[in-house]
Amino acid sequence: MKYVFIINPIAGNDDKAKIFSRIKSTFRLINDEMIVEPTHAQGDAKLIAKKYADEYGSDCVIVSCGGDGTVHEIANGLAGTDTPMLLLPLGTGNDFAKKVYGTKKINVENVIKAFGFYNGKIKYDVKPIDLIDYNGEKCINVMSYGLDTKVETIGRQIAGKIPALGHQAYNIAVVPVLCQSMTYHINIDLDCIDEDGKPYKYIIAPCDYTLFAICNASYYGGGFCPAPNSVLDDGLLDFALCHPVNALQALPMIPKYSNGEVDKLQNYFTFGKVVGGRIWSTDGNALLGNCDGENFDYSEVNFKVLPKSLKLCFIKD
Repeated sequence: MKYVFIINPIAGNDDKAKIFSRIKSTFRLINDEMIVEPTHAQGDAKLIAKKYADEYGSDCVIVSCGGDGTVHEIANGLAGTDTPMLLLPLGTGNDFAKKVYGTKKINVENVIKAFGFYNGKIKYDVKPIDLIDYNGEKCINVMSYGLDTKVETIGRQIAGKIPALGHQAYNIAVVPVLCQSMTYHINIDLDCIDEDGKPYKYIIAPCDYTLFAICNASYYGGGFCPAPNSVLDDGLLDFALCHPVNALQALPMIPKYSNGEVDKLQNYFTFGKVVGGRIWSTDGNALLGNCDGENFDYSEVNFKVLPKSLKLCFIKD
């Protein structure tokens, strides 16, 4: 078996050199092959993953060694193939990995040991999970619009100027966003499924809102949790639509939204299950939106769930 470690050199974990030195030593003792592929530019991880998937299929595993951006690219490269992805959460946020490993406090050393990369007894279970298709691209975690995208944009600007802040830059970015109007405008047409499994339409055009998240997994934005009960392989997506709020209303909501206590936010949110839909701008300009933390500039998004379209490695029970 070939294990292709796609490494984002600028991802958050500072111990990567020590970690990979130990893993390389282990692979010298076993018959499996370790291949290291560093990325150098945006889009590299997708291309590398697709190249190995096309050549080796199920005879290789793509190991994502970075954060959510690396996971997003690899998912786009592997969607619909027989090649599985394995997550080593070496980024700053690691939001998708929080869902996969069932904790907000991931210890990467424990993850590495659980997969057997330190002792050479490599083991894992491969299970197919859903993805979101949006305008032909793939989203593995969360697609969102509104306030969180604005925080993401400002946070990136702050982090670019003061790299030492790391993920704290996004917490700082919340302050100027809360000082502005938090009412945004969008059109939505969703194909939803009710609790009895029956389809229904949810259409608001135009819609005034503060935040709108469509979730395959649970966490995003450094640990916020709009969909604590999401299931990765049920063929359904969870959505959370926050109706317009001001700063005084938003502040006490933030801890609950972060802790996954969305059941306490029913006065401000509409929640539901969705399998697809259309989201478009009210004025023809680009939507204030992102997928897996990567901002996009579409004025219209057509999306749908892709059931069990990516193979993922899980720690054996």
